[in-house]
Amino acid sequence: MDVKVISLARGQRGDQVLQQLRTMAISYQLKPGEKLNEADLAKRLGVSRTPIREALMALAHEGFLDDTGRGYVRKNLNVQEMKNLYEARLALEKECCRYAIERATDEQIQELRHYCERSHAAEQSAPVKELVELDEGFHLKIAEMSGNIELVKLMEWIHQRIRFIRWISMDTVGRDATQRQHSILLDAMQERDYAAAEKLITAHISRRQDQIVDAVTKGLARIFL
Repeated sequence: MDVKVISLARGQRGDQVLQQLRTMAISYQLKPGEKLNEADLAKRLGVSRTPIREALMALAHEGFLDDTGRGYVRKNLNVQEMKNLYEARLALEKECCRYAIERATDEQIQELRHYCERSHAAEQSAPVKELVELDEGFHLKIAEMSGNIELVKLMEWIHQRIRFIRWISMDTVGRDATQRQHSILLDAMQERDYAAAEKLITAHISRRQDQIVDAVTKGLARIFL
């Protein structure tokens, strides 16, 4: 077999292992505080230890794991960390929206409105994970409309870090209310009114300390039940 083909196959396998472990980390199949064993994970996923080791290094860099110097541990589900991530998300969303208002065409904004309409039609009986995916899609599209690929990458990373808490909190958030907020935000974007859009984004994304505490408490109960 050609060396380039072998290298490509190894790279693809490594990417698959990383995605599998990232999914396990996001959903807390890797439990908070759990020490991760390369050999066990390799056996579980049916691969060698090399792609496991590389994936664990990547996940530590992404913020999902702690490197203890003697191995990797799944980070605890932490109130302050979630609060920090939501504050970072809010700042990022504001910048994405500001640039989108400056740079997006009316046609792009209208396309996003059509996306919202399709999402709303699918939401009535959709499972929570699908609802969160649809909501993430809305915010990622605004990031894409900013015309800044680095903002898009940061947005994707933030969504991955807070996705589990969003699964928990989506159970208690009014779905129709979320759709209304999206629609009003699009109105402000269509009018190129960043001041109004900024207020709407702040109201839409901000989480009070007690809300985060509640979501983390429920999340831990779900993980360890």
